[in-house]
Amino acid sequence: MRGATHAPWIAGAVAVALTATACGGGGASGGSGASGIVSASWGDPANPLEPANTNEVQGGKVLDMLFRGLKRYDPKTGEAKDMLAEKIDTTDSTNFAITVKDGWTFSNGEKVTAQSFVDAWNYGAQLKNNQRNAYFFGYIEGYPQVHPDTGEPSAQTMSGLKVTGERTFTVKLSQKFSTWPDTLGYAAFAPLPRSFYDDHDGWLSKPVGNGPYTVDSYAKGSQMSLRTWDGYPGDDKAVNGGVDLRVYTDNNTAYTDLTAGNLDLVDDIPASQLKNVATDLGDRYINTPAGIIQTLAFPFYDKAWNTPNGNKLRTGLSRAINREQITDTIFRKTRTPAKDWTSPVLGVDGGFKDTLCGDACDYNPTEAKKLIAEGGGLPGGQMKLSYNADTGSHKEWVDAVCNSINNALGNDRACVGNPIGTFADFRNQITQSKMPGPFRAGWQMDYPLIQNFLQPLYYTNASSNDGKWSNPEFDKLVNEANAETDTPKAIETFQRAEEVLRDQMGAIPLWYQNGSAGYAPRISNVALNPFSVPVYNEITVG
Repeated sequence: MRGATHAPWIAGAVAVALTATACGGGGASGGSGASGIVSASWGDPANPLEPANTNEVQGGKVLDMLFRGLKRYDPKTGEAKDMLAEKIDTTDSTNFAITVKDGWTFSNGEKVTAQSFVDAWNYGAQLKNNQRNAYFFGYIEGYPQVHPDTGEPSAQTMSGLKVTGERTFTVKLSQKFSTWPDTLGYAAFAPLPRSFYDDHDGWLSKPVGNGPYTVDSYAKGSQMSLRTWDGYPGDDKAVNGGVDLRVYTDNNTAYTDLTAGNLDLVDDIPASQLKNVATDLGDRYINTPAGIIQTLAFPFYDKAWNTPNGNKLRTGLSRAINREQITDTIFRKTRTPAKDWTSPVLGVDGGFKDTLCGDACDYNPTEAKKLIAEGGGLPGGQMKLSYNADTGSHKEWVDAVCNSINNALGNDRACVGNPIGTFADFRNQITQSKMPGPFRAGWQMDYPLIQNFLQPLYYTNASSNDGKWSNPEFDKLVNEANAETDTPKAIETFQRAEEVLRDQMGAIPLWYQNGSAGYAPRISNVALNPFSVPVYNEITVG
């Protein structure tokens, strides 16, 4: 979950898929764990577990257990509900008055106050602190002064944040953003205790939060043990005794430990086991929609891919891809053909619209060949589809996409896969604008808003706009949608922006990705939230 450069609307996730499963081979000894303790597969976080510095899935799992913010996303519906927010008021969608609920403390006993939030947000935004999620604070007035694109900060704190009482503070944004409060369930906006600043190294070695779990111990490369905090004041208390997150570098090993009774929970079923999982686990296999979409992005910085009729070429390629066949045969229904650029987990009221892409996403090889020709044909006569080769999970579907395109064009060399060694190498070439043609991309939502699927990826110069697509009408509609205070009207305006994206085919939507998990007979009430993360606090043992 990561944006490539600093900008207000990056929303952290780059390509989920893209990356996130650091699973495999350690520490699963001695059965499924102590009584009342859930053992689960995990990967060491890429970054220290600071809320504003964690932008990948493995670290995010821990933060979801350690912290609670002003909002929390309902684990079933994804709706942003008040957690520590008693109320968030605004009359103009620019100035917000926030009241923090009374009675909340951190697990060290320190009271959670308005200052706990304001200090944490200022720390996260400050350039000198090098926090990867700093851009989440980019809409707050004064952000450019604490986090300039070049040079040194001219301020230490954002002018748009002011503490007005022990439990009250105000936020002034740099522009209207009516649904801004709904972003506040993201971990970057979590409060922090004084120990985070007073003994930073000590806090990093054993983070202290205000969520239903505390960190008991952490051995990098082996296991993190979290235990239930008995004094947790929230209404979503953990019903188990804790969670042991065991580090795996290979999710096949984790799956083997699960089926052998040495592990309770695996939340990423390896593709190689999809043919066996129903037999192995029966109704203990979970396959559920998640807020993840996979796409093909284009290098619009390359004039060959950015021509006056290029939209026909790109739409033709979209129509040449047999999504239904690929999701059925390769992904065994753990993916669903995309029909828009968002995700079904948003629901119709949240902006998902399964008719939005329309014919442009329907497989029709005859129309595809015609459109590609009208668009000037493939640049240089051949399309190289780039992907990172280190996970071993992309080659099969990339080859299938190319075969589908080649069959439509009657040319078995029209589309070829272009493997790039590691994910790091792949990302480096993307950020340096060196892609030789289309490349795989994806997005896992940071928060369940249609805005999060559109603005970070396709708005001009947004940090996760890796293909550098730019369209003034799209930008204008996004700005109007953000300023609209009536939610249905805002969503309708976002969908109009999405129609511009469709007509220009700024990226080809491929499929929505499901979350998958499997669990042992000794645990129950296992579910994944809309972010494809286990709802650990609701898992029962025995």
